[in-house]
Amino acid sequence: MAKTVLITGCSSGFGRASAHVFGECGWNVVATMRDTADAGDLADNDAILVTRLDVADRSSVDPAIAAGIDRFGVVDAVVNNAGYGLFSIFEGTTREAIQRQFDVNLFGMMNVTRAILPHFRSIGAGTIINVSSGAGVFGAPMASIYSASKFAVEGFSEALWYELAALGIKVKLIEPGGAPGTGFMVRSGAEHSVVPIDADYLPFVEHISNVYGSMAGGADPDAVQKVAASIFEAATDGTDRLRYIPTADVHPIFNARRHTSEEQYQTLVRGLFAISKNQRNDNNSGVLS
Repeated sequence: MAKTVLITGCSSGFGRASAHVFGECGWNVVATMRDTADAGDLADNDAILVTRLDVADRSSVDPAIAAGIDRFGVVDAVVNNAGYGLFSIFEGTTREAIQRQFDVNLFGMMNVTRAILPHFRSIGAGTIINVSSGAGVFGAPMASIYSASKFAVEGFSEALWYELAALGIKVKLIEPGGAPGTGFMVRSGAEHSVVPIDADYLPFVEHISNVYGSMAGGADPDAVQKVAASIFEAATDGTDRLRYIPTADVHPIFNARRHTSEEQYQTLVRGLFAISKNQRNDNNSGVLS
């Protein structure tokens, strides 16, 4: 009997790619998204059920899970993929924008996880795969709220890993770096555009924007497929492994964060992100002139 996975955020990016990988490998897929009009070619596969699920709308979660069970008899794995990044200066970020970020990236993931657990307990098995981020391992400038939400995903998932092990339920974390072509930055950019920036921050914003632009140029063009493959590996490798790092771009910072001293880690990160005193003075002169 084919196994079944439910994936959130399948309208684009990691979610859509993962739906295709699971489907091609013989799994049934419950491909969920906020607007099923975005299903595209996912709707053409009999082994894929496209249904609405907005992780920030709790009333949409139970019907999506029930639809998957009704169609395929069981759900064996859940991939909590839906999310977006709020990139902004913290001081200008409204309480409402912060709430939206956590509603999707953290509380929405918790909504889906809580809803699937009774089913997993009833079958005595199940795998929960939470898509985190490099920004959940190290604090990223201009991403304080996004990092905070993903740090929370990391802590929640690790604690749940212990909590559910005795029930035969596995918890996995996927920690990707940059991934061109996901559509992630489209929503992120829209969110950023409505956050006001005080002039005092402009030199830093310009500097960090250039840094991120350089990093994006070095991102792996195959990152989306590598992340989807890593998600599939997490669902099928039969291990108790918690963390999976599918893209190489974050390895240097991850290694420094996890395997060196705090001083070595801070030296590396400052070298990547910090604006020098000369840059601040030069930029401030331009701003004030």
